[in-house]
Amino acid sequence: MLNYSLPMFAPTQVRRNSCTFLPDYRNRLEMRKPSVLIIFITVFIDLVGFGIVIPLIPVYSKRFGAPGWELGLLMASFSLMQFIFAPILGRLSDRIGRRPVLLFSTAGAAISYCIFAFGSGLEGQTAVTFLFISRIFAGICGGNIGVAQAYIADITPPDQRSKKLGLIGMAFGLGFTLGPIFGSFAFEYFGISGPGWVAAAMCATNLFLAFFILAESRVGNSEMAKPLPHLDQFIHTIRRPKVGLLIGVFFMATFCFTCFETTLVIMVLPKFKIIPDSVEGIKTARNLFIFSGLIGAMFQGGMTGRLVKMMGEPKLVALSLMMVGLSLGPMPFATTWTQICILLAALAIGSGMVRPPVFGMISRLTSANEQGVTIGVAQSAGSLARIAGPCFTGLLYSQGVALPYLCCGVLSLLTGLIAWNKLSTVPPAPPSSTALESVEAA
Repeated sequence: MLNYSLPMFAPTQVRRNSCTFLPDYRNRLEMRKPSVLIIFITVFIDLVGFGIVIPLIPVYSKRFGAPGWELGLLMASFSLMQFIFAPILGRLSDRIGRRPVLLFSTAGAAISYCIFAFGSGLEGQTAVTFLFISRIFAGICGGNIGVAQAYIADITPPDQRSKKLGLIGMAFGLGFTLGPIFGSFAFEYFGISGPGWVAAAMCATNLFLAFFILAESRVGNSEMAKPLPHLDQFIHTIRRPKVGLLIGVFFMATFCFTCFETTLVIMVLPKFKIIPDSVEGIKTARNLFIFSGLIGAMFQGGMTGRLVKMMGEPKLVALSLMMVGLSLGPMPFATTWTQICILLAALAIGSGMVRPPVFGMISRLTSANEQGVTIGVAQSAGSLARIAGPCFTGLLYSQGVALPYLCCGVLSLLTGLIAWNKLSTVPPAPPSSTALESVEAA
């Protein structure tokens, strides 16, 4: 007689067979080694989403009737939240691991872009309020850049960290180049809310990929990643004469550059009878950002090292700041596209050539055991400049279109003159030094 009875399984065997996916997935994830390439892809996709939205904020705020000071606060809100929450996310990643913090922040970024998309479809002050909520939320999650840097530090030997951390800078450049392209196409084909939804979709895709391919880098014997400096460390670093001066130069360079980021689109487009929030306006804004981004990237990567050898770091910093000042000042008075493109190219070259030699000198003037904390102070100063700069620019812009460009141009020229006079005593790098090459890569 045939036996039709069901085979007997122990309860534990049934549970094991019915839930094989999760243990197998965990085992595969534990076996996968952390990869610099994977964290680069994760950060890159995140920054493409950021690049989609950031050029549209001045356009949208003008469309919704936000005054200049409110535009400044809107631009600064992201940097303020990033400045506050970056050390919090960093300390949290030290406790629970890099991977969960990166996943959490990526999910939060997707939510922030959903809020941005929803708010873009509203009108008036209600829309501006939702844009504020979106940028604040995005700034909180934007502190994950420090966590990504800690991830790379976890899996990279100390002598290669500067080179590997340069991938974060590369991700920024590519994100700001490709983001506006995607944003303009999204606006053209999906309307005013399209860029926000596309950015949200990219972050959601990034979250999905990171969940399955991003391994944990933090292990029990990893070197502890240093948190962002506290106020006493900030003051101690600033008081070091040459280092403090270089950090001040970097602050002023970033401060003046925010004038371009905050108001360029709404200043230039009306000159040519282009409505900023039209399809033509979005395409033109995209092209302006792509043009300046590519020019700056080409000169920063190909010419900075040669110019340092020709004239030295102090003179290059000073002349670059003067170039920024001489391009910002005339910008509001340019009347043709040729004039604007020439000024934009000069601005992109000047601003692109400031950072590598500044950080090269900071690195050379700092002992090996203080490199991270000193450069961290300089980066914090840059964040503060991105908070104060848009507020200053927005307030002046509401009083006169040319005022922020004239003021920031003068400030940049004065900073260049001070750099020429005060930085001349900084000793040059020895022939065998590779510090600047590492900083240029970063």
